[in-house]
Amino acid sequence: MRTRLRLVMILILSLAMAVPCGLSLVGAQEHQFPMVPANFTQLAELARPGVVNIRTERTMKGGGRVYRHFFGEPFGGRRNPFEDFFGPFSEQPQQEYKQQSLGSGFLIDKEGYIVTNNHVIDQADQIKVRLYDEKEYQATVVGRDPKTDLALIKIEGGKDLQPLPLGNSETLKVGTWVVAIGSPFGLEQTVTQGIVSAKKRVIGAGPYDDFIQTDASINPGNSGGPLLDLQGRVVGINTAIVASGQGIGFAIPIDMAKLIVSQLKDKGEVTRGWLGVGIQDLTPELAEYYGIENRRGILVTQVFEGDPADKAGLKKNDIIVALNGQAVSTGRELSAVIANTEVGEKTRITLIRGNKEMTLTATVAKRDDKETRAGAEQKDSDALGLQVANLSPERAQQFGLDKDENGVLVVDVESGSRADKSGVRVGDVIKGINRKKVDNLKDYQSLMASADKKKALHMLISRRNEGLKAIKIMP
Repeated sequence: MRTRLRLVMILILSLAMAVPCGLSLVGAQEHQFPMVPANFTQLAELARPGVVNIRTERTMKGGGRVYRHFFGEPFGGRRNPFEDFFGPFSEQPQQEYKQQSLGSGFLIDKEGYIVTNNHVIDQADQIKVRLYDEKEYQATVVGRDPKTDLALIKIEGGKDLQPLPLGNSETLKVGTWVVAIGSPFGLEQTVTQGIVSAKKRVIGAGPYDDFIQTDASINPGNSGGPLLDLQGRVVGINTAIVASGQGIGFAIPIDMAKLIVSQLKDKGEVTRGWLGVGIQDLTPELAEYYGIENRRGILVTQVFEGDPADKAGLKKNDIIVALNGQAVSTGRELSAVIANTEVGEKTRITLIRGNKEMTLTATVAKRDDKETRAGAEQKDSDALGLQVANLSPERAQQFGLDKDENGVLVVDVESGSRADKSGVRVGDVIKGINRKKVDNLKDYQSLMASADKKKALHMLISRRNEGLKAIKIMP
């Protein structure tokens, strides 16, 4: 027994001697925090009054796609997901029906302004907002921004409204505890908790992807609801989930949303800056080729004549390394900075040309999203409501696609158009039309011109994280 006691004492002394000089156990304890908060009760009680349930109603035609998704085949059996594309061209009468959907949102001031996702209220004929005390209001749309999937709506006549404070997503750290409140599957005022799993995620949702990834449980109906830190401040807007990945959700950073919401409130729309260049991330191989040692930057692949970059003197093969003295290392980062720059503001562009560093000044212009010269050769929406582009390496990178992908890229979908109602999204790659292969814009335009406008159009698309999909677009 004494021998065992001596061994224990020796082990304790050894561990004590192993503590490095200058590091006290008291000091170490001061930096230890509970792994899990005792509870989230107080946070939930304080935040709930600012979270709203949103119910929308919209008029749709058809019903087959929604019906099959929720109820499957009416007489049993499994349905081939490509049957709509490869099966017979059977025409069925399209009847109008009312489609109802659920979402979430949160109050940002006592005047009744509410932030939510654009997809929650898009094409809605009627928007109803229910508060935590079950009071219900009709809401109107103040402004929408499909590019970031944000929308601002407003209710009138609300009394004693309790808005949520807005936090800071830039300083939010991976591993931080967060809480999501919303209406998953219509279950109002549901509270879930988790941590920030990652930041700056690109999931192919659009050109301005910059999502917070969290494992706080997010499900259909949570869209538009707040992601809160432990001080009850909104750090993100819950927006997307990975269908095949349980426990993975994505939220729009509140810092991005602040800029968008401010413009929607003031002008009802979003104005973005435009530089007028085609760009590509500088890979290690390209850096070696251009002689850029220990430097990261963005390769200019195209300069549009008459646009700000051209007027400032930028040239093809320039390497952009900084904007206004702040280093930029990816095309997505550069695009975000320019997009958030005020129109007419001068921007200093630091670049490397022929192993020489120089700084040029460009006056940022207004980005015309309807024209999207950098995103599409097809300048106007076609009969389907689509703007499409040939797939270049920089576009493939921008939308998170394989650089060797064939097809044409959907760069814009007109709200309420035939393509929009059929489920075509920005970032989809069109691979075929009416069983004919589409490799480029010329193929697409030729097949569109020859298609019978009185019949349904069958389109084969590739969608990131979902693979091939067959979509039927009704006449």
